[in-house]
Amino acid sequence: MAEKLIKLPDVGEGVAEAELVEWHVNVGDLVREDMVLAAVMTGKATVEIPSPVEGEVTWRHGEVGDVIATGTVILKIRIAGEGSDGEEPQAESGDRGEEPRVKPAVLPVAALEQALEKKVESLKPKAEMAAPSPVAKAPPHAGAPRAEGEKPLAPPAVRLRAKEAGIDLRQVAGTGPAGRITHEDLDAFLNSQGGGGAVAAGLQPNKAVQEVKVVGLRRRIAEKMALSKSRIPHITYVEEIDMTALEELRTRMNGTQKPGRPKLTILPFLMRAMVKALGEQPGINALYDDEAGIVRQYGGVHIGIAAQTPSGLVVPVVKHAEARDIFDCAREVARLSDAAKNGTALREELSGSTITISSLGAMGGIVSTPVINHPEVAIIGVNKLAVRPHWDGTQFVPRKMMNLSSSFDHRVVDGWDAATFVQRLKALMETPALIFVEE
Repeated sequence: MAEKLIKLPDVGEGVAEAELVEWHVNVGDLVREDMVLAAVMTGKATVEIPSPVEGEVTWRHGEVGDVIATGTVILKIRIAGEGSDGEEPQAESGDRGEEPRVKPAVLPVAALEQALEKKVESLKPKAEMAAPSPVAKAPPHAGAPRAEGEKPLAPPAVRLRAKEAGIDLRQVAGTGPAGRITHEDLDAFLNSQGGGGAVAAGLQPNKAVQEVKVVGLRRRIAEKMALSKSRIPHITYVEEIDMTALEELRTRMNGTQKPGRPKLTILPFLMRAMVKALGEQPGINALYDDEAGIVRQYGGVHIGIAAQTPSGLVVPVVKHAEARDIFDCAREVARLSDAAKNGTALREELSGSTITISSLGAMGGIVSTPVINHPEVAIIGVNKLAVRPHWDGTQFVPRKMMNLSSSFDHRVVDGWDAATFVQRLKALMETPALIFVEE
C-alpha cells in the first residue's frame, strides 16, 4: 500500500494562495478517480480539485475559510501500489528536487472493504470473539447508539452508501462484531425513518442556534460592502419614470425581430441611455482613488450588471457599451448572466466596471438604496415596473411606471449633478426614440 499526496494546485495567473471554501470528503471516505475532493476560491472564481486516484482518505489539512498556499499538501489518499504504507514511491528520474510521482493501480472497492474488515477483527476483544455480547443485538433504530465523538465502525461500501443517502452513521446502531454497521443495519435505519412517531401536542419553542461561517464569495461580498459603506458617503436620488412608450417599443421590436437577434429587456435600453447621459457628464463614469486623491474619468463605458447567483452576488461587466448597439448589449448581458449563474465567468469578465446597474426585476420594490460598487462613484438601481394611475393634467390614466433609485459618491458628485444625470435618463427613457438618435 502507498499514499498519494494531493497538493493545492497552481490555479494560474500568478495566484500564490487560495481560500478553502468546501470539503467534499472526510478522513476515512472512499473516493473514486475524478471525484471532487474540495473547492477553493481565488478572487471570485471557484476551482474544484478532483481526485487523480481511487483509494481511501487518510489525512486532511485545513478548515473551510482557511487561506492555503499553492503547493501545500491538503490530502493523503491510501492507494494500492508498491512500497510500505504511508510511503511515496520514488520519482522515476534521479532529480531529487522533482516532486515524487505515483503510478497507482486501481483498487477495487471490495479490496478496501476486506482490508477494513481484517482491521476490525484484529481490534475485537478475545472474549467477544468467543461469545458476542447481547448488547450488539440492540435494535438498529433505538435512538443515538453511541456517545458523541465516538467513530462508528463500518466497511467502506456501507460508509459510501450512507454518504450518498445523506445518513449520519453515528445515528445508526450496528449489530455486527464490535458494533460494526452492516448493510442490513443501514436498511433497517432507512425503513425506520418512514415510521414516524408521536407528534407533541401544541406549539413548542425552537431553541436551536446554527452557526454559519462566512467564507468564500459571501465573505468577499461582506468585505466589499463594508468597504463601500465605510469609505463612501452615499447620496440616493429617486425618480419616477413613465415607461409606457418604451414598453410599447420594446414589445414591437421583440415581435418583429430577425432570426438570431436576442430578446430585448429593459436593461439594453437603459444601458444605451446611460451611454448618452454619461457622454454629457463624464465625471459620473469614473473611479475615485481616495488614497491618491484622484478621480479617473473613463471614455469607455464599462457597465457592471449586478447578478444574483446560487453562490451570492457577482457583477459581470459589459465592456465598451458605447461601441455596442441595443441588440449587442442584450446579447452580452444574457451571455454574462448565464456564465455568472453557471460559475463559468472568467476573472476578466467580473472586473473592470466604471458604473453599475442593480436590478431585482419583479422583486425590485418601489424604492431601494443601492450600495456603490467601490471604487466607482455611481450605481443605478432599477425598481419594479407596475401599472399605476398617472395624472396627465386633466384626468388619471393608467401608465406603466418604474422608479430609478440611484446612489452617488457625494465626495465627488454633487447633488445637482446627480439629479441632472437622472433627469437626463428620465427624458431618454420616456421618449425612447431619442436613444437611437445620433447627435
